[in-house]
Amino acid sequence: QAQLVESGGGSVQPGGSLRLSCVASGIMFRINAMAWYRQAPGKQRELVASISSSGSKNYADSVQGRFTISRDNDKTTVYLQMNSLKPEDTAVYYCNVFRTALWGQGTQVTVSS
Repeated sequence: QAQLVESGGGSVQPGGSLRLSCVASGIMFRINAMAWYRQAPGKQRELVASISSSGSKNYADSVQGRFTISRDNDKTTVYLQMNSLKPEDTAVYYCNVFRTALWGQGTQVTVSS
């Protein structure tokens, strides 16, 4: 059974850092592009970052230079390193097998002083 499980969310002050992890099971992880999305209260879900099977990365303009997506194929895990966090980064963050219907359950990130 295909499954994505996120972890690493929490509450931090502006300027702080968090690293999200997403462990995949039941899929051929190595050949799939992966992505992180987020959804803030009252807003649509938006793409934050994606990484191809070969490691090519793309970022939303709002997080470029602050967030880094990476993957470890041996651990079937995709990461999102978030630095210089801002209050507007507050959202539920979801892992996704890119452009598929497979999603994780989400992890809350709250940035507040």
